[in-house]
Amino acid sequence: QAQLVESGGGLVQPGGSLRLSCAASGFTFNYFAIGWFRQAPGKEREGVSCISSSDGSTYYADSVKGRFTISRDNAKNTVYLQMNSLQPEDTAVYYCAADFNLQAVCNIRSVNYDYWGQGTQVTVSS
Repeated sequence: QAQLVESGGGLVQPGGSLRLSCAASGFTFNYFAIGWFRQAPGKEREGVSCISSSDGSTYYADSVKGRFTISRDNAKNTVYLQMNSLQPEDTAVYYCAADFNLQAVCNIRSVNYDYWGQGTQVTVSS
């Protein structure tokens, strides 16, 4: 069955960096756009970034633009989220999700996503 497993979360000081990984299995990875979402305590889930299935086009929420970079390695069925200049407001559980989408663009509307991982905690604190 389809599975997404996130890793790479942890505790980091403000201004620091983390790289999250999302390893996929059980479905045709190349047919799916992959998105990253996050949910902080007491807040709604927020779309962070996505990468398309076809040409690797990307999208970033304004809150992370210029600080986060999403990439994918189709040979490894893995998507990465490089997070730089982390701030306390980035603290959340981060989820990756897969959207069956052969278009050249992706979106971060969570309702469109078919498969979800269990999440990895990212805490930014001094």
